[in-house]
Amino acid sequence: MVEDKAGFPEKYDLNAKWDACVDLSLRRFVYSSFAGGIAGLLLFRSPVTRWASVAFGAGVGIGSAYSECAHKFNTSSPKFIPYVSETPLPEAGDE
Repeated sequence: MVEDKAGFPEKYDLNAKWDACVDLSLRRFVYSSFAGGIAGLLLFRSPVTRWASVAFGAGVGIGSAYSECAHKFNTSSPKFIPYVSETPLPEAGDE
């Protein structure tokens, strides 16, 4: 296990996690906004819809960065696993 200068294991180093999350968030925000702007220029004529595509791209970037950072901090929402009963259902002729 790798330890930093303060003696904390790497998985408990919050400064490194925050640095990685801020870097990831900025990159995904900028790249997604840029992709949304390019798509808006190619697909839409109206300035309002072009700005909407930039905003959509920025939202996608921020959302994906938030999801990734939640996994880094182990605070992601639990996955929904439906309960499946072990008992068989009665058939139509068994009543």
